[in-house]
Amino acid sequence: MQFEFPGLHNVILDRDGKAMPHIFKFNYLSASGTAILLSAVIAIPLTGLKFSDGFKIFLSTLQQLRFPILTIASVLAFAYLVNDSGITITIAQALAGTGLLFPFFAPMLGWLGVFITGSDTSSNAVFGKLQATTATSIGVDPVITVSANVSGGVVGKMISPQSIAVAAAAGNLVGRESELFRFTVKHSFIMLLFICIVVLAQAYLFSWLIPQPHLLPTNAPKTTPDFSKGFIYLFILTAILVAFSIVVVRRKL
Repeated sequence: MQFEFPGLHNVILDRDGKAMPHIFKFNYLSASGTAILLSAVIAIPLTGLKFSDGFKIFLSTLQQLRFPILTIASVLAFAYLVNDSGITITIAQALAGTGLLFPFFAPMLGWLGVFITGSDTSSNAVFGKLQATTATSIGVDPVITVSANVSGGVVGKMISPQSIAVAAAAGNLVGRESELFRFTVKHSFIMLLFICIVVLAQAYLFSWLIPQPHLLPTNAPKTTPDFSKGFIYLFILTAILVAFSIVVVRRKL
């Protein structure tokens, strides 16, 4: 299910003059929340709870997370704002203009992207192409800068406002998010500096650490993937889960 956002879809123009689409895709089956919801529903009878008790716990959880939910929604809105206005790509291009020192600043792009969006995946989607293009232009293996974007993003996750808001709510520390931020930000900067130095060394001093890809010949025979092993794995996993559930139910009876 998907729909276009009225007032935003194809209204904002990028730097090339092309209209930017804003389409919301409701992937309810592939979303991670759906798997978590199904797991929780299955776990309710296995843990000896009634579904009414499970629903009450769900409502109390929403009550506990009401402020983090608002925080996450606000930060995501801010992320769309800085992306659509060109602020993010402007900062990225400024760092890309550092020339031979760009590998040192490459992790900072990933760190900044995750701090703004709260998602390592989003940061890679926004800066991945720029990382690869800039690395190629200065004669550095794109694998180094693209992976640096991922590493820097992981370090930025610990100070992301979304992560701090969820952690504060889960630990019953709502209202003390600033304390968590002040405690973790110094560790984030130290680890980011370490990653920047490592990436710079890999780019120029230890470039042999990066494996070189070997392309297959064009006349190589095409192979059809074998899905039978995957189905066997799923069948065994399902059997183990069913057996585990039966054991848990019998022990409670």
